[in-house]
Amino acid sequence: MGARILVIEDEVKFARFVEMELTYEGYSVTKAFEGRTGLELAEKEHFDLILLDVMLPGLNGIEVLRRIRRVSSVPIIMLTARDSVMDKVSGLDLGADDYITKPFAIEELLARIRAALRKQTRSPQSPVLSAGLLRLDPHSRQVRYGDTPIELTKREFDVLQYLLENKGIVVTREALLENVWGFDFAGETNAVDVYIRFLRSKIDEAFGIKLISTVRGVGYVIRDER
Repeated sequence: MGARILVIEDEVKFARFVEMELTYEGYSVTKAFEGRTGLELAEKEHFDLILLDVMLPGLNGIEVLRRIRRVSSVPIIMLTARDSVMDKVSGLDLGADDYITKPFAIEELLARIRAALRKQTRSPQSPVLSAGLLRLDPHSRQVRYGDTPIELTKREFDVLQYLLENKGIVVTREALLENVWGFDFAGETNAVDVYIRFLRSKIDEAFGIKLISTVRGVGYVIRDER
């Protein structure tokens, strides 16, 4: 049997159609028809990929995504009947790997599933990154300072991870934009400074330390606490 896929979708007929098509392609499928049940399954069992509808009863898809990303980096493809830019931004910013709007051709969904699974297979198990008492686990996407967990958005996490991967090296704003936001980012260049402020509020100010230093005119650097 192929990869295990969890389908969290409240439209029963649609979920069964997707299950039938995925099963025909050799995947093992588990279904959940509301958010809380899907979240419980995602937390308790191992899945290779999750198809997650945005509009769910009980607990909406965006909240389910947010909670799954606290503990897992499993590939997640969001499904929605709404072609809303804000839905896409919210989902992708919180850690969704892809987004597909209903109605869609099953061939497109299958292609996106294959792409997400290939990407996951290529991704090596990253080591835990640290600076002083701060620990960041790229696999579980968890951050702790000592024994205290720190809740970060996907973008905050990615910025912190890139700085930790380059610990002791001054990282320019341009490098952060290219490696965290992507080469095609078309927003304001001060986005980096905004997220650095967010991180300082949640880490430096919260724990009374100086983790992220500014190198005026160049960028930012993380060094071990002294």
